Amino acid sequence: MKSKNKESCCSPNKNKPDLRPVEGKVADDELAALTKAVGHPIRVQILRLLLQKEACICGDIVDETSLAQSTVSQHLKVLKEAGLIRGDIKGPSVCYCIDSRGLRRLKVLVAGL
Repeated sequence: MKSKNKESCCSPNKNKPDLRPVEGKVADDELAALTKAVGHPIRVQILRLLLQKEACICGDIVDETSLAQSTVSQHLKVLKEAGLIRGDIKGPSVCYCIDSRGLRRLKVLVAGL
């Protein structure tokens, strides 16, 4: 299955920059949740894959990981719930891409340690 480009796959993310504090209990809880989401090597692999390809359909991700589709779907669910990826339904498929705002937030929180 051929990957589609970002424009035809994931709608543009129009969210403004996240300017919330990087210290305090709320930020600590947020950092813990985000790092838990990337705390599995397969999820890190999925993030790297989405960054390289800019967008992927679930079947492409399954092919790259050699895991069962249900396992990949569970990892995608964790990443999506954490706000690190987005998924748009395109016909019978779901197209996933990086949520740049979520990834920036993770980077800012880690840098604030």
